[in-house]
Amino acid sequence: MFVFTRSFFLGFVDEYKIIGGFVKFFFLASIGDFIGLRLKQSFWQVPKKIFFKATIWGLIGSVIVLVFTIFNTGVIELQAKGILPFEDVLFATALFTSIFMNVIFAPTMMAFHRVSDQYLNGSDSIESAVKEVNWVHFYKIVLLRTLPLFWIPAHTITFMLPFEYRVIFAAVLGIALGLLLSLFKK
Repeated sequence: MFVFTRSFFLGFVDEYKIIGGFVKFFFLASIGDFIGLRLKQSFWQVPKKIFFKATIWGLIGSVIVLVFTIFNTGVIELQAKGILPFEDVLFATALFTSIFMNVIFAPTMMAFHRVSDQYLNGSDSIESAVKEVNWVHFYKIVLLRTLPLFWIPAHTITFMLPFEYRVIFAAVLGIALGLLLSLFKK
């Protein structure tokens, strides 16, 4: 049964990459929300507005499919034209892809996620959600620490994997980071 399910799933996400990204993040990131809440509360419960949060995670997963392709293809093209060094060196291609993606795209995606979470957690409007986000913390912790110390190395590994495993690995990395941050808070 596992082989049939695995091959069906891989075939589906290969055929419908954007929908596959949505599904992967919808479920895996939602599992991360359950685990994160469990670590905070010491008992299992359904996170508030989980369907809406899962839908936002799914949308992020769909965008990640596109972004992974754009940045990886762009780095490969830059290497082929001699603009970036180490053409055909997997590690270098993965590292450059991770750096460019995390410096150019990740801050916007993470800011979107912060604002959407703040809105779903009870803000009256998008405008108030933007004002309620702790932007100093976002800058100091997310941009200056989490991106260079976690996401760039983690996504370097991601881009060394075959294409069909990258998005699911990225979703699992999100769960791992959530667990680490929850443990550090305790």
